Amino acid sequence: LLGDALGFLGGARADAGAVRHGAQRAELAAEFSLVDCPAAIDWLREAELDDEDACQLRRTLRADGGSRAWINGRPVPVAQLAELAALLVEIHGQHEQQALLSRAHQTRLLDAHARHPALLEAVRSNAIQWKALHEERAALLARGDVGERQAWLRHQLQELDAEALAPEALAELDASHRRQAHAASLISTCEQALEQLGGDHAIAAELHHLRGSLQREIAHEPRLGEVDALLDSAAIQLDEAFALLERIRDDLDLDPDALDALERRLARVQDLARKHRVSPEGLAAHRDALARELDTLADADERLQRIERDIAQAHAAWRMSAAELSASRRKAGDALGESVAALIAELGMEGGRFEVQLEDSDSDTPDPQGAERADFLVSANAGQPPRPLRKVASGGELSRISLAIEVATLGLDAVPTMVFDEVDSGIGGAVAAAVGAKLRALGAPRQVLCVTHQPQVAAAGHAHYRVSKAATDGMTQSSVAMLDADGRTDEIARMLGGAEVTDEARAAAKRLLDASSASS
Repeated sequence: LLGDALGFLGGARADAGAVRHGAQRAELAAEFSLVDCPAAIDWLREAELDDEDACQLRRTLRADGGSRAWINGRPVPVAQLAELAALLVEIHGQHEQQALLSRAHQTRLLDAHARHPALLEAVRSNAIQWKALHEERAALLARGDVGERQAWLRHQLQELDAEALAPEALAELDASHRRQAHAASLISTCEQALEQLGGDHAIAAELHHLRGSLQREIAHEPRLGEVDALLDSAAIQLDEAFALLERIRDDLDLDPDALDALERRLARVQDLARKHRVSPEGLAAHRDALARELDTLADADERLQRIERDIAQAHAAWRMSAAELSASRRKAGDALGESVAALIAELGMEGGRFEVQLEDSDSDTPDPQGAERADFLVSANAGQPPRPLRKVASGGELSRISLAIEVATLGLDAVPTMVFDEVDSGIGGAVAAAVGAKLRALGAPRQVLCVTHQPQVAAAGHAHYRVSKAATDGMTQSSVAMLDADGRTDEIARMLGGAEVTDEARAAAKRLLDASSASS
């Protein structure tokens, strides 16, 4: 259940059946120290989810199958939760061991052992550049006859350039049309206003008469002087309004020909907008885009030739970087093969062989992962030729090989927590003791959690937790308890001897614990 729980916290799918009957939801949470995980610290900082030197993952599963996830108390998509969890914990169980059978996974393990990230990045970037150039060439060729496209673009631009399409020009055109279309009513309105402002009984004359009356009474009421000053200012404004009205009236002219010309221009702009499927205001930008395309086609032939040269150069650069990567992989494969072969011999496969074979790709297309894939070959018995791991390894052998590879690549994986879920199934005796010793070695530089039924493996742990189940009020409850020295001796004795713990079993358990402590 430990592996399942951490897997669910890491973004794996879960069956709603995991929710206890009668409950609305299941909730899981785990807190990780980030002291030895700079990659996770950087990830959290970039995602703006950082919270000091610890990280809490939380996820709920509802009885109807829905789930939610949180990082440091903030809701996140499950995909984001999985991305972070991959930097925090690595689970090795029956399902995860199956990944070891894929060539892609084996290639990644080999690259991790080789420690050549710069070579991997060079191969990847050269392949990406080649692909981008190849797609650009395909796009150019897909255009067909460039000359025909150029002629079409020139025709479109000729039509568009015939009109003033700048936003301010279109605004002025609309204003001119409105002014000319309403010229008669505008002239009439201006003349009426001029008459009301400038005639014998106009507003200006009335205002002048009113000011004279007020001025005669100012001596009796000084505040009337303020009123007179305001009216004086109004008189000035009226004079300016009168002058402006005269200029506007003089500018207006009933000209049917001018109105017709403006309406024709507006119609052409509307027609162009419909033709090019943009708004009138967007015609200028559309015209500029067509002009840019025409510029790019001006040297299309030369550009196509240049792309062809660039494609060849990118392909050559990829081949060179891929060759360097292949050489590094071959060297690393030999070293990894020797290390794993020695380790699997210690884990009960005496005389077994482990080799890393590189299989070249049949395609000459630049691959971001390199020109080959790794294939792990193993021979479990002396005298037998090595064959692909996916064809010969049994469940127990695969568990031990997986463990051997982890030990061989110790220190190369930045993930601080590793979980081994019954990787020791199907073995016992001295082999189980060897497995326990390797797990203990892994547990020195990082946190290793191991679910086991093997006393030899349990004795090798730095700490021992007992998981038990019991029925309480008709409901099964699971409990986890950390064992002290005496409790640990009793538990390992039970694992050795069964339900009845004898003095002999306790003595054997103590010998296992002492041996593990002495080997550290």
